[in-house]
Amino acid sequence: MLPLPLRAAILSLALLVILLGAWELATQVPAGAASPGARLPGPSKVAVHAWQELRDPFYDAGPNDKGIGIQLAYSLARVLGGYMLAALVAVPSGFVIGMSALWRKALDPYIQVLRPISPLAWMPLALFVIRDSAASSIFVIFICSIWPMLINTAFGVAGVRRDYINVARTHELSRVETALRVILPAAAPTIFTGMRIAIGISWLVIVAAEMLVGGTGIGYYVWNEWNNLNLSSVIFSILMIGLVGMLLDQALARAARLVQYVD
Repeated sequence: MLPLPLRAAILSLALLVILLGAWELATQVPAGAASPGARLPGPSKVAVHAWQELRDPFYDAGPNDKGIGIQLAYSLARVLGGYMLAALVAVPSGFVIGMSALWRKALDPYIQVLRPISPLAWMPLALFVIRDSAASSIFVIFICSIWPMLINTAFGVAGVRRDYINVARTHELSRVETALRVILPAAAPTIFTGMRIAIGISWLVIVAAEMLVGGTGIGYYVWNEWNNLNLSSVIFSILMIGLVGMLLDQALARAARLVQYVD
């Protein structure tokens, strides 16, 4: 019998062939049933367009005509900028909240009020205060990234076994040494889980944010291609968004495996 990973790969490939075949057949509208411009492009047309785009992904023919590689690079730069700023704030703050019941109870009402607010709701205020669309997008990514990292860090720190803390006290470690040498390694898997959630949310939000502010980025690229009624390009960019999102998630998943430990 074939091993499970190989069987899963075969099944996945078979499903892909079936879905692409069904999609291609569904787009083969009989002549006269719909005008060519009204037809959804099939996978063959999307593949041709993808090949044209990927042959030169970094071309720059003006403000409204840039390659998919450049657009993705702008979006990734904004996501990583806001994400890293959020990590610099959320992880230390989560440590404080997780190690102190007083701070946890004092800050919990603010967290519960601010956390459910859609990150895009902050965009008008950010544009008014910052007056720069790129910086406003980074701020929105900061806002949406901070909560998963903050909450997971606080949860991971608060959940560290008391035995570990007692051993640290026995060895007369300071609070800083205890945090870095005992609590951080024990809470690292939970912290990375929050970081993994945050990167996924950030990539979702940047597309919508760039649709609002325009200029550059994969979100603007999708919206601009829709305005040009280039559905092959829209579908291709959607697939690229999914691919990049998967790669970001896998990168954080690999990083999380590096800090896992057996209790």
